[in-house]
This record gives sequence, structure tokens and C-alpha cells, in this order.
Amino acid sequence: MTRSLRRDLYAAGAAALLVTAAVLVGRHIQGTSRTLFVNWPPVLGSWGPHLGPGTPAAVLVALATVTHGPALAARLPWRALLPTAWGAGTAWIFSLALIDGWDRGIARRLTTRYEYLQVIDRFHDIPAALRTFTDHILLDAPDNWPAHIAGHPPAATLTFVLLDRIGLRGGGWAGVWCIAVGATACVAVLVTVRALADEVLARRAAPFLVLAPAAVWMGTSADAYFAAVAAWAVALLALAVTRRSLWWAGASGLLFGLTCYLSYGLTLVALIAVAVLALGRHGIRERPALLAPLLAGLAVVPTAFTLAGFDWWEAYHLLVTRYHQGAGGIRPYGYWVWANLACTVLITGLAAAAGLRRTGAVLLRHRTASPADVRLALLVSAALLALLVADLSGMSKAETERIWLPFAVWLLPACALLPRPRAWLTAQALLALLLNHLLLTGW
Repeated sequence: MTRSLRRDLYAAGAAALLVTAAVLVGRHIQGTSRTLFVNWPPVLGSWGPHLGPGTPAAVLVALATVTHGPALAARLPWRALLPTAWGAGTAWIFSLALIDGWDRGIARRLTTRYEYLQVIDRFHDIPAALRTFTDHILLDAPDNWPAHIAGHPPAATLTFVLLDRIGLRGGGWAGVWCIAVGATACVAVLVTVRALADEVLARRAAPFLVLAPAAVWMGTSADAYFAAVAAWAVALLALAVTRRSLWWAGASGLLFGLTCYLSYGLTLVALIAVAVLALGRHGIRERPALLAPLLAGLAVVPTAFTLAGFDWWEAYHLLVTRYHQGAGGIRPYGYWVWANLACTVLITGLAAAAGLRRTGAVLLRHRTASPADVRLALLVSAALLALLVADLSGMSKAETERIWLPFAVWLLPACALLPRPRAWLTAQALLALLLNHLLLTGW
């Protein structure tokens, strides 16, 4: 066993110990003071070993990806690899969700009392709903919004309102939307890595993006949809700076604006965008005009919502108050500030922990490492920084296995730095299968 491999295993072991500590300490806190408001800390879920109709499919997808994924990713034409990765990722998310059955696993996920579909009828007059949106954020406000509606800007809810308007009504369609769109985040990350680092690293990362344990929470969660929008904003920015394309720059700005109106916390994706701009600075120097459509596109969604009567800043400050009115004001920061990182281990897997160890090693020896490895390491590090800022903010206490999906997808490319991909992919698949079969997850 080489020294590097041994250090990879140490990193994976440390990540496993972090999860174990979060479970044991969390169970003690919840059992004594009941201040965590989760049944199976550190994740929001409950113990419930079970099988389901998705079990055989999930096992088959895992076996196929572990056995053939690295080879296919290496030899498929690039244009074929992207839809193949999306298809495999979609199958993985769907099959894991169906372990809980169609009803509980997909159709009812977005119809609970906390979710977006509960308020569809309150948006029959969309302009009026936007003008009065902030009036219903606080817990003591009349007809206060359910938790997820109050906790996000209205573009999140409007997505499901518009799906309803075009005839895609109910939890089933909403769930399929989140899974199908959310799975494209994998493609967006691959496009970005290829544009900023190189194609070989993107191909090596592909099976890890497909078989991510995060799939347990991407089916079915609106945060999977948010992750995809944010990922494509970054991907189009990478294409803009590397291809000097004004069109890609404008489209990227448009999606960045939408991202900020899907989730307040996703303003931190700006840190990843800064890394992309830094890595693509030569393209900007050669064509500074790229910044004009980028900024113009960025202004579109905020301008539209502001003119419609929604004040983002007012809503955010009200949300902070609402957050502390509820469980967020009771959950202990001293536990969640590190237990959230254990949740990150669960959604990115032990392979990502080893990959992050390699990322740090690349940055330490950047003078001798390959330029592509260094560029990938910088991109991953920017995502890790965004996640750590979210953690330290105290506005992400619990449920980060779902909330941090938009950041987690950018940690997974670090796995491209690992040797013996099949062994690490096996560990990723086993973690996801165990989580989905042993826990009844929810949000």
C-alpha cells in the first residue's frame, strides 16, 4: 500500500469517525434535552429498515456503474457521455426514491404541510401574492407561510405554481420535475470541469457524480432543482470565459439571478463564480465585454421581482427572525456547526473525503502538480469555502443533507484525483443503499 493511499484511507476513516460522533452525541442531546428536532441525528429521518420496489433497480444501477462506469466514461464520445451521465444519474435517483415506493418516495414528498404544493391555491393572483409575500413570513403573521415557502424567495414556489398552471399538477409531477432537472447538475459539473481543468479529469469524475450518495436526498427535494440551476449558472460562466461567448455570459447571469431568488443561501454560489472568473481570467482580459451581458443577465430576475413588489432584502431579514422563532432558534449551534459536516460526509461519501485530502495535497504542491489538477483543486476549494461559510453563519442548523446539495455536487469532482475508482465507487454505492434502506428520510 502506497503512502498516498494510506493517507486517503486515514481521511475516509476520519470522516467515518465524524459521522459516528455526530450520531452518538446527537442521540445523547436529543435524548436528554430534545433540542435537535431530528429523530435520527444528524440527519432528519427515523430508523426504519425496509425494502421496496426500487431496491432491485438501485442495486442494478450501482453494479452497472461500479463495473462499467469508469471504462465507459473514459471511452465514450464527449457528446454521448453527457446524456449517458444524466440518464444514469436520473435512474440512480429514481431507483433510490422508489425504495420507499411511489407514494411515499416521490408523490407525497412535496405535498406535506411544510412544502410548496400546499400554497398553490394562494397564488391564483401571482402579482398580488408577490406584493404581499413578505406579509406572511413571520410565525405570528396572519396566514403565515409554511416553513419551506417562508424560507425561500418566491421563485421557488412559483416554479410549482407554473407547473400546476401548465397541467403538471400534484406531487407526482413535482417530484419527477425535481429528479429530472436535479440530475442535470451532474452534467453541468462535468461541463465546468472540462472547460476549466481538462476532459480527462471530467471523465474520471463522471461515475462519482452519477453514483453520489446525495441522490438519496435529491429524490425528491426542491433543493435538487435548486442545485441544478446553480450548477448550470456556473457551467455557463465557465463556457463564457473559456469560449469568449457573450451569449453564454448573458445566460449565466440570468441563471445566477434566478438562483438567488430560489434560495437565499445560494448567494454563496458567488464564491464558486469568483473561482471560475479567476480561472478564466485570460478570457476576460481578451474580451472584457463578457462582463456586460453577465451583469445584464444577472439583473433580469431581481428587477422583475422588485417591479412585481417583492423586496428580497426585507424578506431575508424577516426570514432571519422567522428562523429564530422556530426550531432554528433552539437547535444548539455548538453541535450543528460540526454535525453539519457529518451530514456533508453522508451526501458526498467517503470517496469525497479522500478526494478532498488529495485536493489539499495538490494545492500544497501546486508548483509540481499538473496545471489541470491545480485548477480542479481551486474549483473544489471554492465550493468547500462556500459550504463552510454557510455552516458558520448559523442559518443552516440541521437538514443540511438536503439544503447543501447545491454545494455538495461541487465537492464530488475531487474524486477524480483518486486511484482505484471502482473500490471508491463501491463504497459510495454501499453508503447510499444503506442510508436509503435503513432510514426513512424526510424534510
